[in-house]
Amino acid sequence: MDLSNLKPADGSVSRQGKRLGRGQGSGKAGTSGRGHKGAKSRSGYSKKLGFEGGQMPLQRRVPKFGFTNINRKEYQGINVDTLQKLVDDKKIKDTVDFDTLVSLRLAGKNDMVKILGRGELKAKLKVSAHKFTASAKEAIEAAGGEVVTL
Repeated sequence: MDLSNLKPADGSVSRQGKRLGRGQGSGKAGTSGRGHKGAKSRSGYSKKLGFEGGQMPLQRRVPKFGFTNINRKEYQGINVDTLQKLVDDKKIKDTVDFDTLVSLRLAGKNDMVKILGRGELKAKLKVSAHKFTASAKEAIEAAGGEVVTL
């Protein structure tokens, strides 16, 4: 170590930027870097969310139509052919319940599950879910299985 490579310890020196409004010599006196007049120069100014400088904001320019039902229930759909594939891969044997579907990552723990009727089912399964389509119910019962609505 010599005088050419001396430096302070890491973290001991931090640049804190210019101190505003501390006299002419500082280079940030007078308006303190805020420019002259206008909303941004005032104390307490905060830009509203989505404000575009007085231009009509995008949120108000875009047309709105239709209706959104706040009480809508979203279901995670799982098809009958997916259940058959799980049987073929020996991941399920004879019962399919909500915990099994969550552990196989076909549904989240807060989801509601609906069994849909795409594909065909050959295995005899006892399936529990929140909802079933008519075709899915038919397919499960035709294979000798059982349908349990949660």
